Amino acid sequence: MSLPNHSGSSAFKSFSYIVGTGIKRAAKLSTRNPIEMIVVVLILSSFSYFYLFNLARTSDIFSGTVTRLYPTSVYAPTKDHSFSVVDRTADSTIANNAVKVHLHQIVVSDPKHGVLSRQTLASVLRFQQMAENEIYVPDSTAVNRFAFNKDLCYKTTLPSSYSSHSSDSNSNSNLNSKTSPCFAHSPADIWQDEATLLADKNIRSTIEANLDTAKNVFGDLQLNATYASSVTLSYAFNTTGDYREHLADMWKHKVATLPPADLVSLSNIGQQENVFAWLFIVTRNVIFRVKELIDLADNIDIIVILVGYIMMIATFISLYVNMRAMGSRYTLATAVVFNGFFSFMLALLTVRALGVDVYPVVLAEAIPFLAVTIGFERPFKLTKRVFQFSKETPLTKQEIRTTIMRAVDTVALPIARDCFMEIIVLVLGAKSGISGLEEFCLLSAILLAYDFIIMFTWYTAVLALKLELLRIREINGISADDIKKGTKKSTGYIRRTVIKAFSDDHAAGANTANQKADGPIIGRVKLLMIVGFVVMHIFKFCSAFQSVGPQVNITEPSIAVVLDQLLEQHKASSQASLPLFVQVFPAMPFHVATVNKSFVPDAITRPLEALFDTYAVYIQHPVISKWLTIALFVSLFLNTYLFNVAKQPKQIVEQVNQDKKITNAIESTQQQHIEVTEKQKPTIQSPGPVVSSAVVMSPNHKRSHNHHHSHSHSHNHHSNHHQSDIVRPIDECVALVRTPEMLNDEEVISLVENGKMASYALEKVLGDLQRAVGIRRALISRASITKTLEASALPLENYHYDKVMGACCENVIGYMPIPVGVAGPMNIDGDLIHIPMATTEGCLVASTARGCKAINAGGGASTIVIADGMTRGPCVEFPTILRAAACKLWIENEGNDIVTNAFNSTSRFARLRKLKIALAGKLVFIRFSTTTGDAMGMNMISKGCEKALSIITEHFPDMQIISLSGNYCTDKKPAAINWIEGRGKSVVTEAVIPGAIVEKVLKTTVAALVELNISKNLIGSAMAGSVGGFNAHAANILTAIYLATGQDPAQNVESSNCITLMKAVNDNKDLHISCTMPSIEVGTIGGGTILPPQQSMLDMLGVRGPHPTEPGKNAQRLARIICAAVMAGELSLCAALAAGHLVKAHMAHNRGTQAPTITSGPAPSTGTEPGTCIKS
Repeated sequence: MSLPNHSGSSAFKSFSYIVGTGIKRAAKLSTRNPIEMIVVVLILSSFSYFYLFNLARTSDIFSGTVTRLYPTSVYAPTKDHSFSVVDRTADSTIANNAVKVHLHQIVVSDPKHGVLSRQTLASVLRFQQMAENEIYVPDSTAVNRFAFNKDLCYKTTLPSSYSSHSSDSNSNSNLNSKTSPCFAHSPADIWQDEATLLADKNIRSTIEANLDTAKNVFGDLQLNATYASSVTLSYAFNTTGDYREHLADMWKHKVATLPPADLVSLSNIGQQENVFAWLFIVTRNVIFRVKELIDLADNIDIIVILVGYIMMIATFISLYVNMRAMGSRYTLATAVVFNGFFSFMLALLTVRALGVDVYPVVLAEAIPFLAVTIGFERPFKLTKRVFQFSKETPLTKQEIRTTIMRAVDTVALPIARDCFMEIIVLVLGAKSGISGLEEFCLLSAILLAYDFIIMFTWYTAVLALKLELLRIREINGISADDIKKGTKKSTGYIRRTVIKAFSDDHAAGANTANQKADGPIIGRVKLLMIVGFVVMHIFKFCSAFQSVGPQVNITEPSIAVVLDQLLEQHKASSQASLPLFVQVFPAMPFHVATVNKSFVPDAITRPLEALFDTYAVYIQHPVISKWLTIALFVSLFLNTYLFNVAKQPKQIVEQVNQDKKITNAIESTQQQHIEVTEKQKPTIQSPGPVVSSAVVMSPNHKRSHNHHHSHSHSHNHHSNHHQSDIVRPIDECVALVRTPEMLNDEEVISLVENGKMASYALEKVLGDLQRAVGIRRALISRASITKTLEASALPLENYHYDKVMGACCENVIGYMPIPVGVAGPMNIDGDLIHIPMATTEGCLVASTARGCKAINAGGGASTIVIADGMTRGPCVEFPTILRAAACKLWIENEGNDIVTNAFNSTSRFARLRKLKIALAGKLVFIRFSTTTGDAMGMNMISKGCEKALSIITEHFPDMQIISLSGNYCTDKKPAAINWIEGRGKSVVTEAVIPGAIVEKVLKTTVAALVELNISKNLIGSAMAGSVGGFNAHAANILTAIYLATGQDPAQNVESSNCITLMKAVNDNKDLHISCTMPSIEVGTIGGGTILPPQQSMLDMLGVRGPHPTEPGKNAQRLARIICAAVMAGELSLCAALAAGHLVKAHMAHNRGTQAPTITSGPAPSTGTEPGTCIKS
């Protein structure tokens, strides 16, 4: 069963690799050649725009008709003698052998003067002759071309006795007019040609003689007034076959876009009207159309569309607000909007190329939904990540391409995954078969694909240019005047509230460079919205996007009569056995040309009309437009090449000048610093011999001096941040946040105090760790009650803050020096070892040194590690105690190996050695005991516990994890379980001290020591109810070594568990001493051991880092040394107590008195043994 999963995983990885590689290559190309990429996409989008604009102008979208009608389909089966209306997409109800016909009508109107004048009717008859015989499709002469009468019309084979209604023009163009007439319905049914019309002396009488035909041809016919507002021409096309249907559509388009003459198509009204009149008509028609749609729509549809538009507006506002928060006022947000606009145009062009009609109503309803669901979250996420990486270091030190590619690497695959899932859902919606929903889903899917491609090409190039401009601005510097001009005053409360509502809280946040990609919650919500939208329309919960608007009314006389005649001829023809399917298209509106008067002066309209004429001639011309395109690309190539050549020398000169400026600034700063140091160097006078010379600096000089030295460079390296004493206004400082070296310390302090910069993020924002620490201590000092920290003696300089940040401490204000002494050397397992001890307790190091001396005289100390296992004790809960007991039994038996294998799989070093389970009611405590190599191991074991608990949960699904640490470990708290079971390293050490050494060095006797140990360390501790505290002061020595070697000081609580035993041996002449410490928790890697001073102490002990061959040996060796040192301290203190020297020694050497004045005379004898605190 694993093989298919592996194959699926491999296939997914391969697909991810292919997609990721493609994105990286596109982004790399865009960042390497940003100007070229931007221009190429702009050219492509411009051609798409001009094509779509020309298509819109020549269509009936902006026509003078208020209502945009949609085709009505009618169907007459073989046995029926009437049509019935069917859905145009209901292909299942139409027979495959049905005869398919398109019915197109042309309506010529002149409501003001009427159409029954001789001149107008003559124009109509000439237009009819031209439309039927002189319009050929397609336009290309390289293929066969077809006209209506000869090739495209619907023809029937009729008996010779059948009386046709076709015109003489039809008969003249067809030799077999009686056997194959073209179906047409027009004024030619009354006047066969123009000559007949001109010869007619009384048009009214002729109409009365053909009244039935005239009523169907003329609209609003009024014989009394000899008036009719319009005349209709009907044409039937044989569209049986996709190609014939395509030819009919081309013919219709060509007729609708005929140039203005006696009759003017309303699709070409802009060519007769001036530009302003055309724009006015378009605006009027759009307003009327919106009003009509609102009247026809349901309330729920209106609410859905209105909410969509409101959310779309909010999406745009949020985009600009969030981009502004990241530092871009308008450019990037506008670029994102153009990214979507380009994608939308290309998607419309692609959908049209695929032969899919997207109705304007559906498009108007879809735009807000597209803006909300697709939105701008993807480019915003990319922009946010780019700015995060760009803030890690100054832009002047960055490679822009590398920064952008890092950002692309982190967001590319998550964005690709979200897009892929959304496209899949939309493709399923496109296959739903629901009218309106199909077109919308197809358009959305293609739009998503284009948006994804353009984002990692065009928009990535825009980001590269933006960062380059910011980089140039930082190199050149920003003057205060420029900042004042570009900085606005603080906004009011209402405006701030609105901006906060529309902004992303993390838009300008300072996230770490290795932060994970943004959570997928937004992408999941959008995917759920799209899925819900598709499902809602499939199950018809809402009709938005499905309505195709009002259709052609086939009950009107001008259409009903034509359909009846068409069906009658079909039933009388030889094809009567076949069904008939007719699509009735909305009429093409024409009007009689009139002389127009414009309210706009000719001086304005003529240049605009000339511009449109030039556009029509050159841009739309099939040959000239291609040559213009070629010339544009050649010009682009030449300009790009010359631009790259021209900018190289300038870059070199600028770089040289910049280097000179930096060099001069550094030399000047160094010279000033040397002069100040010499002036402030004091002369120290002493009554005695001079021991050493020192440089004393005032507190103010210390603070300024702090910022001249970097912790990670040599002593003569100087920071290059702004050192002016002038504090600029807060608005100017905000504009310079991205270039912190341009700000002085007081300006940074003012930014933090005004909430423009976070105190905890100073290190990341400033980029100078030592400077950040100095500024933070100044902030804290000024906010405190005493205000003494800023000028205090807490050291700040020359510390390895890079090791501290993110590992050892936060909100750092300096470092605390602790004196480090050394005890020994001590013979431990045959090696002489000096023991480092960091402490502020006088006599501690000296006392331990005395114990080392005594132990060495007896042959040294021997140590042994009897157990090694760090522990973690999580707490879990079950519904009943029976289930808790079952879990305990399972872990202790068959589950032991399962849990062990799961735990060990999480680390190369962590190995589970022991499991101890305890129950408390329904609660189960599991104590994991694990070897962790040379690390102390708390993080390592926590990771293993999580994995083990997940495996246990698979076998006990009703188990609830209460806490990963259930205090059954037990860490940093006194506990008997550590004393009994052990934790960390369990070590025992012993030594034998000859009686003579006890008396000579320790100034006491063996019997006195044995008696004191029993009375104090054993009985006294038992009386106090101690747990693990059967010792004199083990914590003293252990904690001092912990501080010196970088261990966790808080773990001295359990690590100091110790029992000290003393016994007289060798006929009660010698002293045997041992210390047993079952829970020493130490490590030689990780934690505080990464700090260089602590590492130096580990080096001195020979246990730094991991052991090269035996993992864990260095940590065990450190535990042995600590246990032996504790034994030395125990021996010396007990001896001092037995001899009564303790109080005297501390009174003499552990008091905080001033140092005595140095005199030239001999010092009096103190009677103290050198190197100890114990009097002899």
